[in-house]
Amino acid sequence: MSWKKLSVIAAVASLSLAGCAATGTPDAGGDHADLKICVYTHGDGGTFWSVAQAGAEAAAADLGVTLDYQGSTNDSAKQAATIEAGIAGGCSGIAASAPDAGAIKDAMLAAKAAGIPTVTMNSGSSVFKELGAFTHVGQDEIVAGREAGYRFNELGATKVLCPIQEAANSGLTDRCKGLSETFEGETVDFNLDGGLADLAGSAAKLQAALEADPAIDGIFALNADIATGAALVASDNTGRNAIIGTVDMSADALTAIKDGKMAFAVDQQQYAQGYMSVVLLYLNLTNAHELGGGLPIYTGPGFVTKDNVDKVMELVAAGTR
Repeated sequence: MSWKKLSVIAAVASLSLAGCAATGTPDAGGDHADLKICVYTHGDGGTFWSVAQAGAEAAAADLGVTLDYQGSTNDSAKQAATIEAGIAGGCSGIAASAPDAGAIKDAMLAAKAAGIPTVTMNSGSSVFKELGAFTHVGQDEIVAGREAGYRFNELGATKVLCPIQEAANSGLTDRCKGLSETFEGETVDFNLDGGLADLAGSAAKLQAALEADPAIDGIFALNADIATGAALVASDNTGRNAIIGTVDMSADALTAIKDGKMAFAVDQQQYAQGYMSVVLLYLNLTNAHELGGGLPIYTGPGFVTKDNVDKVMELVAAGTR
């Protein structure tokens, strides 16, 4: 086995919440192009998901496996159909995001019934067992919201708006729930369903909300494009100078943090989500590992602030953050 494969396996093992003792080494030597690892997400290929895909592609290249990566642009029915097609199409292992677990449950359980190992990634930390997956790779969204609440407390906010741009995405509502658990002021969930498709319209809706309630002095955007394309625009247009935090990153969001226009970004480190999902399935297929100890393997939350934004910007430019 190459040093690269050994370093990959060691890195994943160290991140696992519970180790699993191996009695040998995973299928030493050579590529494994016969192993087809499928990563089927609800992603849209934008600034977030392109990095997750890059992580999966890098892992597949490092391990010599065949990768089939497909997003479904927040279409749960399409994602379920993709998983079903993957079962018939020879997937050796499947990783899937699960923002709408009920919509893909039958497909995921069909994979398990077919003897195909599965993990969930990005969203699904509380339901991965119900879907037949042996672990989840990602961020606990309630924990992320809680940590954001602590940040808003430190920054002096008193009333925080939490706009939800995908109504069916339980991960987004969990972020707002976590925020409400730790934030010492008032939180307001705000329906911004479909907001990514019309950022100008989203900005207008958020502007109207700020104008209607002068007490709002913070916005917890759940997506970096919403943060810069809508929340920051609304704050500027109203002269509110709201304290803005976001989940996930984009070049514009990092620039706004560097310039002091936004306070922070919650980094769930999606490159690692894509990378580790492939590696975890590889280890299961080649060495019968089920890492995680029945618990999720967390990739976040980390935080990007003005203190570390320069280094993170370098890594974003390299396509790994």
